[in-house]
Amino acid sequence: MRAHLALVLLLAAPTTGAAALQVVSTSPVRHTFAPAGTTIAITFDQPLMPSSITQSSFRVFGKATGPVAGSIAFSNGDRTLTLTPSRALSAGETVLVNLSHDVRAADSTALRSAGFAFDFIVATRPANRSFVQIDEMSNRIGGAQTRIYGAVATDLDHDGWIDLVTVNEVSADLRVFLNRADGSGLFFPILQPPFPVGVEASPNEPGDFDNDGKTDVAVSATDSGGVWISRGAGDGTFAASQSVLTGSEPHGIAVLDVDGDGDLDIVDAVYGDSRLALLLNDGSGTFGAPTYFGAGCNGPWALGAADMNNDGITDLVAGCVNDQQAVVLLGNGDGTFTAGPPQSAGGQPWQVALGDVDGDGFVDAAFGNSMSANGGLVRGNGDGTLAAPVTVPMPAHTPASRLGDLDGDGDLDWVLSSFGAGLWRIYVNDGAGHFTFDQDIPATSNPSCAILLDIDNDGDLDLALSDEIADTVKVMQNQNGPSPLCPPAPVTCRTPVASGKSSLTLKDKSPDKSDLLVWRWTKGPTTTKSDYGNPLTTDDYALCLYDAGALLTSTGADHGGSCAGKPCWKDMPTSVGYRNRDASPSGTTTMRLKEGLVDGKASIVVVGKGVKLVLPDLSALGGPVVAQLHRSGGGPCFGATFSAPFKKSDAALFRDTSD
Repeated sequence: MRAHLALVLLLAAPTTGAAALQVVSTSPVRHTFAPAGTTIAITFDQPLMPSSITQSSFRVFGKATGPVAGSIAFSNGDRTLTLTPSRALSAGETVLVNLSHDVRAADSTALRSAGFAFDFIVATRPANRSFVQIDEMSNRIGGAQTRIYGAVATDLDHDGWIDLVTVNEVSADLRVFLNRADGSGLFFPILQPPFPVGVEASPNEPGDFDNDGKTDVAVSATDSGGVWISRGAGDGTFAASQSVLTGSEPHGIAVLDVDGDGDLDIVDAVYGDSRLALLLNDGSGTFGAPTYFGAGCNGPWALGAADMNNDGITDLVAGCVNDQQAVVLLGNGDGTFTAGPPQSAGGQPWQVALGDVDGDGFVDAAFGNSMSANGGLVRGNGDGTLAAPVTVPMPAHTPASRLGDLDGDGDLDWVLSSFGAGLWRIYVNDGAGHFTFDQDIPATSNPSCAILLDIDNDGDLDLALSDEIADTVKVMQNQNGPSPLCPPAPVTCRTPVASGKSSLTLKDKSPDKSDLLVWRWTKGPTTTKSDYGNPLTTDDYALCLYDAGALLTSTGADHGGSCAGKPCWKDMPTSVGYRNRDASPSGTTTMRLKEGLVDGKASIVVVGKGVKLVLPDLSALGGPVVAQLHRSGGGPCFGATFSAPFKKSDAALFRDTSD
């Protein structure tokens, strides 16, 4: 019996001298944008041992969505691992993917001890950055001060809608506002009682620290001198917490896997001791006593985590207020870090937002530079070093910095908070990382932070703006703009070969969940299936509506994606079809594009429904109304014109057939 066991162990051991299992590609590509319905695929250089892919060895976490579950498949001779999420990701969120060193090849060779990590951002739909205040929520109970200092935007109760957890300095607690989950973008009153944390808690990060499928929250509490980890119960409340003291005046906090075991560890910036504290996760969500290492600069305050040299190991970016320096600390994958050369942050960095602002594939750092009254953009060079800062002006103390695609154009815009001037300031990105002033949003008193989230599940980024003196959260809804696929005015498109063969129906109901758009285009001219492009892999579509030559709105469907666990697009012999019962970010539920090899046989149907659908003011339609379907890959467009008098036109219903 003992000899048999030894033989089994020998066969299971990695072959001596065998090359370590390596990741050769990821989809989405690291640091890029991907649709909300994306699948997540990792391709290796060797066939995998499927049994080594477990809930512990392969983890996906969306900062807004929370732990990402779904179906796992193996392809390409077991070299490609694909996760199809069971529900759509949230617009604008960063998604973290971690593979542990327990992943094995078919011959039992292991992934390197550091594991492998990458991130991507969920794309947002086009919007015009016109923010309308729909609520201002008080953070107080019985009038008692809380000094709200930002919030976590994440789905705490697994209903598919993003909730808010305010983090409060004076009341030393977390306060939960659950999303009403009706598409309005509004939140229920505070869940009571609040959940206690340390005094002067402010920096915060979500994570699933105990791997139970529920989102937890970690905060750094300055006056209490440590980190509080609050475990989510999955219903909007917190079940338990752990506190770990880290030293004098801790501030910034980062969540990352430092040692390749797949679970999320914590690093805290301890300003008073001018060092960083590492809290290792034991795998069950329990953190050990801190160990310490240098920040590479004097007085660490701002802290963030990202892969700064694209080696698949998550690194740290620290900003120090005493010497106004920024430093990249490259992760070694074994719980240690190597500090790179310091670079000026452009001022006193209080908070850092990380992302690729110029599309070069390298992560950049955008600092809120406190008493220096500016924002400092420090570009990453891709090797762990940083370029010289470029600053944008702010009118006063600037405690917070956030990046997100506010207009859906595929780049990261910048939101900075100004405490002394009582405003939040938006800078818009030109795609190359050059920022231009866009607008100021005034505060009731004085801001602490801006939280970027999709409050209404319409696919764009809205704002939740925390005011630490008024103790309120302004809820600002981003007004949707038409798709960039839509020309500003109608163009020449293929039209039906006979009049009256296209129809358009628009219904504007209350509540919005009953809104409806149906466009039928029949009796089309000769159109091959290839004329429609390839929606399975490359081409996005937008149905654009015009009135009197002016672009009003659009609805559409992006290429690829997963809907209810299945591909959104289906390829058929003579047609391609899209079906999404939850609706695309712009409200499309059905699209069918059918070929016709002779005149009069081609047809198109587009259906949109529900709260995500943006309808124009139906009572104002005077005509001619034009509907045109455009796609991203170029090629022909398809359209029809509807002229007055219409068959039906009032504030609730528009219905007509084409000229």
